[in-house]
Amino acid sequence: MELSARNQLAGKILSVKRGTVEAEVAIEIAGGQTVVSTISLVSVDKMKLREGDLVIAIIKATEVIVAK
Repeated sequence: MELSARNQLAGKILSVKRGTVEAEVAIEIAGGQTVVSTISLVSVDKMKLREGDLVIAIIKATEVIVAK
């Protein structure tokens, strides 16, 4: 699959915290950083996301804020 999003961060799922409608998915990426995404439970179940799974966090944004 080809995507126009350039920010693709490979990592491993640290946790999947299920809520009523959505889940918070924490992904450990290179350098020990963590990216957290909130996605629907339907998507979690459809992709069978579990702790330890290798995934790619794809970030598509019109703005990126840089701080120093």
